[in-house]
Amino acid sequence: MTLKNRISLLVSLLFTILFGLASTVIFILYSNYRKEEFRDRLEIKALSNIKLLVNVKQIDNQLLKIIDQNSINKLYDEKTLVFDSNYKLIYSSIDDAKINWSVDDLKYLKKNKTFFKQQGDYEVYGVFYDTNDKDFYALISATDDYGKKKLLFLRYTLILSYIFFTCVCWVATSFAVRKIMNPLNAFHQKIKNINENNLDTRVETKSSKNEIDLIANEFNFMMDRIEVSYQKQKEFTAHASHELRTPLSRITSQIENVAADRKTTPDSKSFLKTILSDVNQLTELINSLLILSKIDTKNHENNEVHRMDEILFSAIENLNKSFPDFVILFEIEENENLDTALEIKGNKNLLEIALSNVLKNACVYSDNKQAKVKISSDDEKLILSISNTGTTLNEEEQKNLFQPFMRGQNSKGTTGFGLGLRIVQRILTLHKATIRYYASDINTNLFQLIFNL
Repeated sequence: MTLKNRISLLVSLLFTILFGLASTVIFILYSNYRKEEFRDRLEIKALSNIKLLVNVKQIDNQLLKIIDQNSINKLYDEKTLVFDSNYKLIYSSIDDAKINWSVDDLKYLKKNKTFFKQQGDYEVYGVFYDTNDKDFYALISATDDYGKKKLLFLRYTLILSYIFFTCVCWVATSFAVRKIMNPLNAFHQKIKNINENNLDTRVETKSSKNEIDLIANEFNFMMDRIEVSYQKQKEFTAHASHELRTPLSRITSQIENVAADRKTTPDSKSFLKTILSDVNQLTELINSLLILSKIDTKNHENNEVHRMDEILFSAIENLNKSFPDFVILFEIEENENLDTALEIKGNKNLLEIALSNVLKNACVYSDNKQAKVKISSDDEKLILSISNTGTTLNEEEQKNLFQPFMRGQNSKGTTGFGLGLRIVQRILTLHKATIRYYASDINTNLFQLIFNL
C-alpha cells in the first residue's frame, strides 16, 4: 500500500471512529435525558393527584378524574393508582391502561421513597408521600410517545449524518492527501527515469523548505557526487582504452610483418597467428569498452532522421565481410504505415553498431549459419526481429543476458567477452528503444528490437 493511501485510510478511519463514538454518546445522553424528563413529569403528576386528595376536602374521586382528564400535564395512556397507608386503593384513573403492582412494590416505596422502572412499552413511577396523619402511595404509568418520536428522529438523523459525512470525509481526505502528496509524486516520477544516460537530471525545489524539498535537495547533492564519479570512471575507461589501442596496433602490425616474412618458419607462423588472434580479441574488448564509455545522451543528439532498413542493410554488408558463409533471410511485412515507421531519429553510427552486434550474435550462436530478419510495425512501434536456430538460454541466463561480461552455456567454443548485447541495450536506451529476448521454440533464439514512433 502506498504512503498516500495509508494516510488517507488512517485519517478516514480515525474520523469514522470518532464521529461514530460522538454520535453514540449524543444518542445515549439524549435517551437518558428523555427518561429523566419523563420521570419528572410522572412525579409531578403523581404528587399533584395525592396533594389534591389530601389537602382539598371538597375533592372526591369523580371530581379528581375530571381534573385529571383536563390536566395540562396530560400523559399518553396514563394510569394513576393511589393507595393509603393500609395498601388500599383509594383512587384509580379512568384510563384503560393497566399497572402491574404488588404489595411488595408499595413496601419498597415506603423504604426507598421512589422507584422508576420499565414495564413493557410503559414506564412506571412510584412515590411515597408521608403526611402527619396518613401515608400515601402513588403509582403512575404512561408511555412517552412524544419523547420516543423525538428520540427516533434523532437516531435516524445521526445515522444519516454519520453515513453522509463519513463518505464526504473519505472522499475529501483522499483528495486532500493526493494534493498534498503531489510534490512527492512529481519527485518519484522524476527520479524513476534516471539512468546512466541522464545523470544530470535534478529535482526542482522551492523555497518553502518542507520535508519533501529537504529530501529533494539532499537527492540533488547525491546526484552531483554520483555524476562526477561516473564521469570520472567513464573518462578513465575512455582514456585507458584509447591509450591501449596504440600499442596494440603496433603489436598487431609487427606480428603481421614477422608472419609475412619468408624467413619465418611454419611453426613460428602458427605460433604468431595464435598470438595475433589473442591480440585481436584484446583489441575487440578495448574497442567495446571505448564504445560503452562514449555512449552518452549529452554527446549524441538524436535529431537526425534515418531509415532503419538502410542502416540494417549496411550492418548486414559489414557482417558479410567477416562472415561470408553466413546467410541472412530477409522479410519485410507489408504495411501501409511501414515507410513512415522506418524513419527513426537517432545516431546512425551507434544504431549500426547495435544492429551489427545483434546480427553477429545470431551468426556466432547459429547451428546452421543462417538467421532470419523481419521488419514489421505494430501500434506505432517499429519491430526488428532477428532469430536463429541454436541452443537457447535458460531462465537464469535470460535474467542476466544484458549484464556486462555475461556469457551463457551455449558460448562454449566461441570467442567473445559478453559485452555485445550490453552495448546494444545501452544504444537502444539512448534512442528510447528496447531489446527483448525470447526462447520462442526449443531450438530458436529470437531478439526483438522495438522502436517507439
